Amino acid sequence: MKRLAKDMIETMYAAPGVGLAAPQIGVNVRMVIVDAFVQSEERDPKVMLNPEILSSSGSIAFEEGCLSLPELTLEVDRPRIIEVKYQDLEGSEIKIMAQDLFAVVIQHEIDHLEGRLLLDRASLVKRDMYRRKARKMKAQAT
Repeated sequence: MKRLAKDMIETMYAAPGVGLAAPQIGVNVRMVIVDAFVQSEERDPKVMLNPEILSSSGSIAFEEGCLSLPELTLEVDRPRIIEVKYQDLEGSEIKIMAQDLFAVVIQHEIDHLEGRLLLDRASLVKRDMYRRKARKMKAQAT
């Protein structure tokens, strides 16, 4: 698990991104990496195993992107403040409060663990537009 976490952190920063879930790289493990403060001087990636949202409040609309869906951004409404329980790499249970961007990133990555993509939150029109754009990008690449 520690090696997987290290690889995921390197992948996330190289992308560059602020979060990554194990299923995004083809690993069926309930692990997410989150560093919503990547623009600060010090990196502080959080490795979360089996994350679970215990409570939420407020609302925030945020323009989200996804490493799994290049070229797609979508404004998503999510709870602004969440309480999350998870295990760290040592197996200790941690509970934290997260808000704003940090909360949005955690929720986005938990969506991946639940089999949801950003595209699942898009309107039918936006989904269709993205799919056409993705097909065009794929055709140009070949």
